[in-house]
Amino acid sequence: MRRENMTKGQLEAEISKALTQWEKEYLGRGSVMVKTDILRDMVFVSLKGILTPSEYKLSETKEGRSSIKKIRNELVESGRDELSKIIKDLTGEDIITFHTDISTKTGERIMVFRLSTNLEKKLMS
Repeated sequence: MRRENMTKGQLEAEISKALTQWEKEYLGRGSVMVKTDILRDMVFVSLKGILTPSEYKLSETKEGRSSIKKIRNELVESGRDELSKIIKDLTGEDIITFHTDISTKTGERIMVFRLSTNLEKKLMS
């Protein structure tokens, strides 16, 4: 289904599904829950349950938390082009910037894609 034929909710669900698939193929495992929200010219993605049990154990120390953040961020950064292509293919919009961070306390990752135009406005018209 093309973006032009999708509602905002349908597009958000498609993005969540595509990023879950990317995680499984690229990182070897997917998150427990993914929620995508389109707001103005941004796509916010919240991925929960991404840490392994051993990473939770490792995150009990400051050095462990730092190590997990560094490695996980490098892994995602190495797939940045592919992530941007997924978002562009689904939204039809160019990606201006991409930001991400992970919480070693909750096992949640946040991704923010800034788009070239106000996608929410386009979807609402």
